[in-house]
Amino acid sequence: MAELGIPHHPAVAIEAIETVWRGRTALQRIRFTRAGFGGRRIGPATWEVLRRGRAVAVLPYDPRADRVVLIEQFRLPALAAGMEPVLIEAAAGLVDDAEDEETAARRETAEETGLAVSTLEPVGRFLLTPGVADETIALYLARVTAPEAGGDGIAGHAGLDHEHEDIRVLVVPAETAFAWLDEGRIVNATTALALHALRGRRQELRRRWR
Repeated sequence: MAELGIPHHPAVAIEAIETVWRGRTALQRIRFTRAGFGGRRIGPATWEVLRRGRAVAVLPYDPRADRVVLIEQFRLPALAAGMEPVLIEAAAGLVDDAEDEETAARRETAEETGLAVSTLEPVGRFLLTPGVADETIALYLARVTAPEAGGDGIAGHAGLDHEHEDIRVLVVPAETAFAWLDEGRIVNATTALALHALRGRRQELRRRWR
């Protein structure tokens, strides 16, 4: 991981940066002052910032079958929050240093669903938890050919053993996925955003992608 600094901004003066923990990501304690809306100087303040960097998320969609491919996996932070720890999600992951975001999106889709992406539709780039982390996520809809699934929607398993992933692949009608969203069953914010994007673009994508 390259040395992590803070980009220059004319309203912000960085006084000190301390890296208190470092692994694949890093936790930094940053002391700074900034210009407020009225022009007065605010601070110095100290924030802890989790430096996670770039991530991608992909919602695979089969326009011919009108089906969405989702995944289920265990999330320890969800359990820590007092929620059900097995979440329904879109395929997602961090971008490797040498990758561009579209390459990472195709890689994560293959690793977490076993599917090859034929077309990527960018939705946007978003901050996930701006009060805590610098992580941004580039969100895509992806054209795929969905695999066959059983009556329970399960179409197989995926994930990387060395990352301790145990992922169940789900294939469901788009309307079922939208119903899960409306019922509050989708609690992963990125997945909810992806499903809202698909619902808004679905008819257009079916025309273009078919």
